[in-house]
Amino acid sequence: MTLNAPIRFPWETPPAVGETVEVAEGILWIRLPLPMALDHVNVFALDDGDGWTIVDTGFDSGRTRAIWQALLDGPMAGKPVRRVMMTHHHPDHCGLAGWFLAQGADELVSSRTAWLTARMLVLDVQDAPSDAAVTFWRRAGMPPDLLSRRIAERPFNFADVVHPLPIGFTRLQEGDVFRAGGRTWDVRMGDGHAPEHVTLWSREDALVIGGDQLLPSISANIGVHPTEPEADPLSEWIDATRRLAQYGRDDHLVLCGHKLPFTGLPTRLRQMIENHTSGLARLQEHLQTPRTAVECFPVLFKRRIDEGVFGLALVEAVAHLNNLHQSGAVSRSLREDGAYIWQSRE
Repeated sequence: MTLNAPIRFPWETPPAVGETVEVAEGILWIRLPLPMALDHVNVFALDDGDGWTIVDTGFDSGRTRAIWQALLDGPMAGKPVRRVMMTHHHPDHCGLAGWFLAQGADELVSSRTAWLTARMLVLDVQDAPSDAAVTFWRRAGMPPDLLSRRIAERPFNFADVVHPLPIGFTRLQEGDVFRAGGRTWDVRMGDGHAPEHVTLWSREDALVIGGDQLLPSISANIGVHPTEPEADPLSEWIDATRRLAQYGRDDHLVLCGHKLPFTGLPTRLRQMIENHTSGLARLQEHLQTPRTAVECFPVLFKRRIDEGVFGLALVEAVAHLNNLHQSGAVSRSLREDGAYIWQSRE
């Protein structure tokens, strides 16, 4: 068996809103809309005979609830959702988990870190940006006019799009076995994009449920946030990718959180590492001249960064800089205006 097959997409188009595609026996692919630049999330329904296990849920909104109800009444044959599994804590993946439980589902399945983080964030409602967030933005070199606007705005809150989560859940951890959809799945944890990100690997056939850990044609956001400003999630991402690479096969069909299901996983895993190691090399060269995190956007992102994606670009730029700083490749000093200035040591 080779490990160099190109990435291929068995389906050229996704299911329309309110419709499903059976990607394997007993597994339905569903696409839900998102009100942002990345305008969709893929979720999956696994047929357990007398009901469904749902993997990820979309945002909690009236529109998404109505889509789910139409799916349950139609393509999902009126059978109830009995379990909800969330791959990770981000709101497009866990937004309706609590709603399904409130509607009668029996069980929420998650990694402990994902459940704790999501539950904490739902309860942490803020009407104005925290002092830590403002300091973080200032240290990243956010332009003064944008900084002023962000300070004056109500920030995004998890509770805006995530239903309250139940107190109890069933934990998944590395090495566990999970049974759903007529299959036995090995649980393997990713990291970097979200801590303890669940991926599922079928023993019976060449299926992998990858969430946002295994995406085909876009890079998962690897970000540092005000809650842990000195974090190095990029090292965690690269380590997790190398761990998962020992299991990936060319014939695996990866059911991913965004874009289209794909094969050619070993090739994609190598690309995922190279995307970031090459970015680090470009960044270190770029920092021969001292710069702020925002001033690193052009060398890291080969696209125009507008306000719609500015926040994602900011946290990812800081992640790359923290990685270089913690490895000793760059130094950092605080400018009079409160921005960090980063410079290569070479």
